Amino acid sequence: MKAYCIVYEIVDDPEMFDQYRSQVMPTIEAYGGRFLVRGGAFSALEGEMPFQRIAVLEFPSRAQAEAWYHSPDYQRILPLRTQAARCQFILADGVAP
Repeated sequence: MKAYCIVYEIVDDPEMFDQYRSQVMPTIEAYGGRFLVRGGAFSALEGEMPFQRIAVLEFPSRAQAEAWYHSPDYQRILPLRTQAARCQFILADGVAP
């Protein structure tokens, strides 16, 4: 079953965040992941939305998503994101076919 990382962000340091963005893609691809949403315009149709940016990543499985997140390559660049932005990071299972 596919798994999705859903990340809500407020970027406080765009330069540092750009360093993170320039390095993150190979770490995601190494675990079979891909972006479905990466920034871009969005509309909050219901409720409060305090975040400025949304990213959604798809992985082949929860195990692959967790392996990516905990991998040494991702952990090496993770501080760039956590220091540059305030985030909420969620891992959710997809719907069974």
